Amino acid sequence: MDLATVAHELYEVRPEEFTDARKRLVTAARSAGDAGLAGRIGRLRKPTVSAWAVNRLSRAAGDDLAGLLRLGAELRAAWSSGGPIAELEQRRGEIVARLLRTAERLAADAGRPLRETALREVEDTLQAAAVDPDVAEEVRTGTLDRPRSHTGFAPAAFAVPPGPPTSPTSPAPSGKDGPPATLREPPKPSKAPREQRAERERQRRAEAARAAERRAEEADRARAEWESEVAAARRELDERTAETDELRRRLDEALDRREAAERRVHVAHRELARASRAADEARRRAAETARTARR
Repeated sequence: MDLATVAHELYEVRPEEFTDARKRLVTAARSAGDAGLAGRIGRLRKPTVSAWAVNRLSRAAGDDLAGLLRLGAELRAAWSSGGPIAELEQRRGEIVARLLRTAERLAADAGRPLRETALREVEDTLQAAAVDPDVAEEVRTGTLDRPRSHTGFAPAAFAVPPGPPTSPTSPAPSGKDGPPATLREPPKPSKAPREQRAERERQRRAEAARAAERRAEEADRARAEWESEVAAARRELDERTAETDELRRRLDEALDRREAAERRVHVAHRELARASRAADEARRRAAETARTARR
C-alpha cells in the first residue's frame, strides 16, 4: 500500500462516501504497521462535487482528457511563438464541450447529478488545464480535491497586435490621378493598440474578479464541509465516550465479580485445609480405636 494507490482509490468514491472510505484506509494502514502512511491518508481532503466529477473524467474519459491536455500544450506553444491559434481554440471548445457532456453523464450514472454551479466549476477546471501545465498535471492524476481556475491571461483572451501605425508625417503615396501628397490630410494615429490594452486590462480585471469570487465560494464550501466534519467527529466522539463509559462500567462489575471469586477461592482453600486436618485427625482416632478393640 502506498499513498498514490490509496489516493487514486479514495478520490474515485462519491464525496459523501469519502470520509468513511478514508477512515477504512487509515485503519488498514495502521493495521499494516505504517503509522506514517496512515497520517498522510488522514490528511487527504474530501473533494468537492466538481473536483470528483473531473477525477471521474480522468478515469472514464482518459482519451478525450489527454487530447485536451495535448491541445493545451500546442496552444501555449502557438501563443508563445506568435503562431495561429484560431483553429486550436475551436478544437479546445469542442473537446471541453464533449468532456462536459461526459461529466454530466458519469455523475448522473453514479447517482450524483451535477448542478449548474458544479458544472461551471468543471468547465473552469478543464479550461485551466488547457492553459496551465500545473493544473494539467493535477487533472491528469485524477486526485483533485478542489476545482481549479486560471487567473492569468489565457491565450484566447489575446489577439495578435497590429503593426505600427502609419506616422502622421509620412506622405501618402501619390498616384497619377491623385492629388499631390502635400494636399492630402495626414492619416490619424491608430487607437487600436490603446483600445486593445484597455480591453486586455478589462478582461484581466473581470477574470480576477471571477477568480476571487470562485475562491470565496470555495472557501465557503470548505468551511461548510469542515463544519459538517466537526459535527460528525463530535457525534463519533460522543458515541465512543458512551461506549467507553459502558465498557468501564462492565469492567468494574467484572472486577467486582473477580474479587468475589478470589475471596471464594481463598475461603474454599482455608476450609479445605481445615477439613483435611479434621479428616486426618478422625482417621487417626479411628485407627487407634480399631487397635484397642482388637486387644
